[in-house]
Amino acid sequence: MSPTLPIHDVLDDIRDALEAGPSAVIQAPPGAGKTTGVPLALLEAPFLAGQKIVMLEPRRLAARASATRMAEMLGEQVGKTVGYRIRMEKKTSEATRIEVVTEGILTRMIQSDPELSGIGLVIFDEFHERNLNSDLGLALTLECQGVLRDDLRILIMSATLDAAPAAALLGDAPVITSEGRAFPVTTCHLPLKEPTPTRRDIEAACARAVARGLAEEEGDMLVFLPGAGEIRRVEERLRKMDLPPQTDLYPLFGALTKADQDKAIKPSPAGRRKVVLATAIAETSLTIDGVTLVVDAGLMRVSRFSPGSGMGRLVTLPVSKASADQRRGRAGRTAPGTCYRLWSEARTTTLTPFTAPEILSADLAPLVLELALWGVTDPAELTWLDVPPEGSCAQARDVLQKLGALDEKGRITAHGKAMTRPGVHPRLAHMILMAKEKKAGPEACLLAALLTERDPLTGGRNETDIRLRMEAMMQKGSRGQTLNPGAAARIRETSRQLSARLGVKGAAKDPALAGRLVSLAFPDRIAMARPGRPGHFQMASGGGAVIHESDPLAFEPFVAVADLDGNRQNARVYLAAPLTMEALEADHGHRIAAEEKVFWNEKKGRVEAVTRRSLGAVILSEKPLKKPDAGAVTDALIQGIQSRGLSVLPWNKTTRSLQARVLFLRNHAGFDELPDLSETALETSAPQWLAPFLIGITSMGALSKMDLAGALTALIPYAWHRKIDRMAPTHMAIPSGTRIPLDYGTGEPPVLAARIQQLFGLTETPKVADGRIHVTCHLLSPASRPMQVTRDLSSFWTNTYPEVKKELKARYPKHPWPDDPLTAVATNRAKPKGRG
Repeated sequence: MSPTLPIHDVLDDIRDALEAGPSAVIQAPPGAGKTTGVPLALLEAPFLAGQKIVMLEPRRLAARASATRMAEMLGEQVGKTVGYRIRMEKKTSEATRIEVVTEGILTRMIQSDPELSGIGLVIFDEFHERNLNSDLGLALTLECQGVLRDDLRILIMSATLDAAPAAALLGDAPVITSEGRAFPVTTCHLPLKEPTPTRRDIEAACARAVARGLAEEEGDMLVFLPGAGEIRRVEERLRKMDLPPQTDLYPLFGALTKADQDKAIKPSPAGRRKVVLATAIAETSLTIDGVTLVVDAGLMRVSRFSPGSGMGRLVTLPVSKASADQRRGRAGRTAPGTCYRLWSEARTTTLTPFTAPEILSADLAPLVLELALWGVTDPAELTWLDVPPEGSCAQARDVLQKLGALDEKGRITAHGKAMTRPGVHPRLAHMILMAKEKKAGPEACLLAALLTERDPLTGGRNETDIRLRMEAMMQKGSRGQTLNPGAAARIRETSRQLSARLGVKGAAKDPALAGRLVSLAFPDRIAMARPGRPGHFQMASGGGAVIHESDPLAFEPFVAVADLDGNRQNARVYLAAPLTMEALEADHGHRIAAEEKVFWNEKKGRVEAVTRRSLGAVILSEKPLKKPDAGAVTDALIQGIQSRGLSVLPWNKTTRSLQARVLFLRNHAGFDELPDLSETALETSAPQWLAPFLIGITSMGALSKMDLAGALTALIPYAWHRKIDRMAPTHMAIPSGTRIPLDYGTGEPPVLAARIQQLFGLTETPKVADGRIHVTCHLLSPASRPMQVTRDLSSFWTNTYPEVKKELKARYPKHPWPDDPLTAVATNRAKPKGRG
């Protein structure tokens, strides 16, 4: 190893730390040489005792490239002392001492050999990327070290990770820092239209920045874009531009073939300049010699999963500050450089410090299944840098139980163990295993590969039908579509490997099986067309799905959805296939529920009863139920009443008066043995007190027939039936001989409203509730207008009446206004009887 690499200065410290203890953390910036330098330097360390080193890389390209580079440094072919093992590719031998793998491979290694026999050191490189597999791999490796192998060493290496939490996780492991080496990088901001530039704005700005860089700067160029689609479109723009003739354009993303990836990584020939259009795959691990200019669109694509919807997909987000710094640093690895950032300098301060760990937002079904295979039903039993969220774990357990991978206690089943073998998402593994039993294994392996790899079709991508892809891969004609050779090659190889792992024989022949196969993998996404709304579907999960009306699948009665966005109400469908009712019955008959359903139809305002066959939220068929259970009908009606409120009941003056008088006696007179007839209490207890009086009623319109007075009276203790009339009378006799109604409002002390002349001679304020509560007297003018409110008539006659009399006598001269109202005769008329 070249002694000029910065990591060389701390290699002795790393060896000493691992000799003295089981774990260590290395913090070194990109370009320090840690990826290739550290494994080679530790190969002959005494603590290894001839055992192997396994180094994990988060990306397949980085794993292959770092292994190849280390082999070159030893003067060997890759596969001898240094080898690699990634998905779909392996180059190792009996002589291999350093094996570079991707994290999913490590999980398989631990699951098949929990002691990691023959392995002395596990290195987690670029751990700051924190993908789901790296966190799972570390948790399992820590378990192995703590329970089975106290001699196993663990080394975490990172460029940007906050080292303290990782060191604490490893039992306060020592942290070794390499300062690295970087040449100065000039940052130039080329901000886009704010605040929300479109995809076209971003791609056009990237192309302009590339052209500017080729004109103003020297050296090769690395352009960071969020995904393969953006890379292809920017590449197309650039090829139409008048670029210098010595310029070579190379895309770089994970789905490319090895040969195409190698072209992007290799140094440019003399006299040539290259522009590498890359995803975040080029942020770390890889060194692309000759790059002195970086163009950063400031975007990244990450996986987001919603436990609420059970859906998720890749989303495009602004990069973190750490990622932006990583990208900028790529321009200064071998010489001074320049970084064009397609955002304003001020926006840099708004970037999140680090990219959030995938474990906090990803679909956790693969992780939960691996933990169950390990024997763990509660993730909290293991040691994590971030414990998997319980909501996402619960969602994952539910999916796995529906697929038959876990039992009711969350323990792995025989079927679940078989699902871990193919190395694909549990849904796809389940699909292949079930399809194999149905003699459709080849088609299932091809479909799993299609859903795992990049879409192979290069034209007409708006159509969602998976059968188009299967037809094209089977060379049965692709309806005007053309295949991307690289993507097609990867799909064929993935399909071949899946077939080999599971003993599937033969070639895929029938694309018409696509719908059945997708429904096996995604039973919760079996969807039925909504009547009268082309392209709108109801999924078994309860969510809605939408296919554009221009798509032929929009008019299918049933579809099985493989890919869609996370909108629970109207998720946009990206990939699906038609499904027949016959296939539904054959493959999912055990899940179809037949039930008698009595429910409240809010739109129609009535109870409906049907015999229904359903698959989750998808109603396959229903017909009216002739003799529904009476109790169920009443319960449904009460639900309707509660949803609309008790005002829909046939209230009248009598029932409202009874309610108010009982509430008055209970709340103000202290008779708490009386029931609470408040709106809240009545609505809450409606199932108990209303049910006996709703027999035979099925709609809101028929509620007028119910005996509401009888229902309320039934709540009142029998001993109070007559006492209420005595203690809270509806009317009260006054001196004029008239019976005046008492107003109890909504349960307040009653109000007696009478004209002043009607109360002449009444010396004391009337009382109710056996003399406990005074009524409130509203004293009115002869025109029944309010003049005075009092609960003390005696005081009114003595102190207030003389002044009121003057005003009333002037206004109403034909009415009697005696000087002494206490001895005057009460009257309802203008003049007392018998006086002229």
